[in-house]
Amino acid sequence: MFGAAFFNLQVIVNLITIKIAILILLFFPFSSEGFDNLSDLLAQVETLNISRGGYTLAKKLTDRQRTTARQHALEAASPRTFKFKDGDLYVVADKATGRVIILYERYETTTMRKVRDLVGSLFLDFGDPTVMAHDKIIYWAFGPEGKLSKAQYEKAKQTDGKLNILATVKLNSDVRIVEDSTQPGERNVYYIISSEPALKLIGAKGK
Repeated sequence: MFGAAFFNLQVIVNLITIKIAILILLFFPFSSEGFDNLSDLLAQVETLNISRGGYTLAKKLTDRQRTTARQHALEAASPRTFKFKDGDLYVVADKATGRVIILYERYETTTMRKVRDLVGSLFLDFGDPTVMAHDKIIYWAFGPEGKLSKAQYEKAKQTDGKLNILATVKLNSDVRIVEDSTQPGERNVYYIISSEPALKLIGAKGK
């Protein structure tokens, strides 16, 4: 289930998540409660208040945001969604509900300073992450009660338990985030905010 939903997410954002999907599968004990109603699920995800750039995951777009969507529309990979860009932020929303289902930023050729600035802003928005891996991947996971802590993750991992994850924030950098920022060269970094159970339902409805 986890891998299939990540495949749907990969298609929607044009194949930029495959690397992080494989790595997270190795690290995270995962489960999600069964949801049959997309609107109910998105309403629950909205209460988590996972926001970037004035947009909140699973929240309906405002009139101003819909105007931005029309003015800066981009091609969406799924017929059930529409996609647009607001500044540096890409937004994917569900056509049927008008709710945000993906938020992401992607920088293919940037500086180490930009990478660190982006990481710092995510820490300010979401606090300490649930998982860090190889100094290149940072992962915030959210359950029904809010963000899951590193301690909760470690306990689930040690006891073979499962975490009920409703939404995630995932950052991936092609270089170690802690490396010397004075070293020359271009860096690639992106983060994605999404709800795996919601994407699974949207993908199933689109079949």
